[in-house]
Amino acid sequence: MKLQVHSIHFDADTKLLEFIQSKLNKLDMFYDRITGGEVFLRLDKGDTKRVRNKMLEVKISLPGATLFVKEQASSFEEAMDIAIEALKIQLKKFKDKIQEKLNPAKDVLMSMAMDS
Repeated sequence: MKLQVHSIHFDADTKLLEFIQSKLNKLDMFYDRITGGEVFLRLDKGDTKRVRNKMLEVKISLPGATLFVKEQASSFEEAMDIAIEALKIQLKKFKDKIQEKLNPAKDVLMSMAMDS
């Protein structure tokens, strides 16, 4: 997957960039037609006493759709783990929706089987 990572007002460590890339590459197991993605990393400077000041946004491009997740945590790695779980759910729903459009007769057969 072609991935762009934007760290806003700071330079991200290469370990963090590799971590993000490896996590997002695993999404191919759930849907193999992902065309690209963008990740935005921000530090929330509004309240310096806040522990959860790392903000991560992920935008995934698919044919015909775009998935988006925004997470906030105490570390970018933690935020990425939470975002990946949310993206997995979104990808599964998207995949089911696509398959329903491709197989409308399946729904008719299922309702007929339930009526019997």
